[in-house]
Amino acid sequence: MIKVFIDGKAGTTGLRIYERLEKRDDVTVVSLSEQLRKDAAARREAMNGADVVFLCLPDDAAREAVTLLTNPKTVLIDASTAHRTADEWAYGFPELSKVHREKIRNSKRIANPGCYASGFIALVYPLTAAGIVPCDYPFVCHAVSGYSGGGKKAIEDYTACDRDKALESPRLYALTLEHKHLPEMMKECSLTQKPIFNPYICDFECGMSVNVPLFASLCKGKISKEGLKDLYREHYRGSHFVGVAEEESGFLAANALNGTNRLQIFVNGGDERMILTARLDNLGKGASGAAIQNMNIALGLDERLGL
Repeated sequence: MIKVFIDGKAGTTGLRIYERLEKRDDVTVVSLSEQLRKDAAARREAMNGADVVFLCLPDDAAREAVTLLTNPKTVLIDASTAHRTADEWAYGFPELSKVHREKIRNSKRIANPGCYASGFIALVYPLTAAGIVPCDYPFVCHAVSGYSGGGKKAIEDYTACDRDKALESPRLYALTLEHKHLPEMMKECSLTQKPIFNPYICDFECGMSVNVPLFASLCKGKISKEGLKDLYREHYRGSHFVGVAEEESGFLAANALNGTNRLQIFVNGGDERMILTARLDNLGKGASGAAIQNMNIALGLDERLGL
């Protein structure tokens, strides 16, 4: 029986991980009482007695939690931003390359990717890895997410009976052009120029659409819309959760993959100007689903188990 401890189970990601794991007969989730869930000694004991620990905490709290773990056999999966660019941690996106997958398989420290970052990196990593776009390409990324991505406070705000009228409209944020996902987006894609990233939080619970425009004239060599689709198909060949989807006419809904661990890639437009889109559940492949997939890989299990 796999013993799991979720530090931060009361949060949005922690709850989703718990909901998925409680349906499995090979996992037992260790829980602390309300009185002990912030007690360092109780947390230390639970962490060091577990086979797998998920950190679903703010960044500073996640860094502090890491210091509590001394058991070298425990797999630690951090869902915060704290360790995503740390070289000694595996970046938890196994579909990106064989190197990523093997590092996850052999690591006891795994940093779960950010939700927006998962969409952006799924689109851009294959392009830079293949040398199709230069590392200083002026990327722009537009993205929309359901309000669950904002955590418990955002969910409370959006579901309140007397909520602010402004919440009925899509709301652009990160207006300084700084966002906590940018460092991992740049590092994983080997970018030397910081992308312009403008995310929107919208009046629906779950789902995410991450969109990257691409100009063929700024790329290396000759590329085409169909050629890019073939590139993505080849890059993600054999993947259980990431793949190229058929074009959708008219509208592309952000919430079509809710409740899954899937990520779909779309290439729309023409051969000169293209729009690359990644669609995923921000709480699935963007959070809890990816965390469980990483757990399965690190433990040598079928990565689809429970997903």
